Amino acid sequence: MTAQTPDFDTRMARAKFRSWHRGTREADYTFGGFFDRYSPRWDEAALVWFEALLDEDDVDVLAWAFGTDEVPERFQGEHMTAMQRLDFVEIPR
Repeated sequence: MTAQTPDFDTRMARAKFRSWHRGTREADYTFGGFFDRYSPRWDEAALVWFEALLDEDDVDVLAWAFGTDEVPERFQGEHMTAMQRLDFVEIPR
């Protein structure tokens, strides 16, 4: 019996949950806000990129997003550029 690969919609739902449940408010707003803003336009390649990003340490991803550390080549590109704009972060009062 082989394990079945989850479909795109199931993976998107998991990515959304993981992006909003990082463990710190800063990471939740960064990952979750980014997911909410940009994921409706994602294709398979974009989802694979984000799933890989979710596997990285939050402190590293936040440093890349905030521009305080160099982004590894595998994460460079249009998606990281969008994340670095931080125009998707809405902090409730």
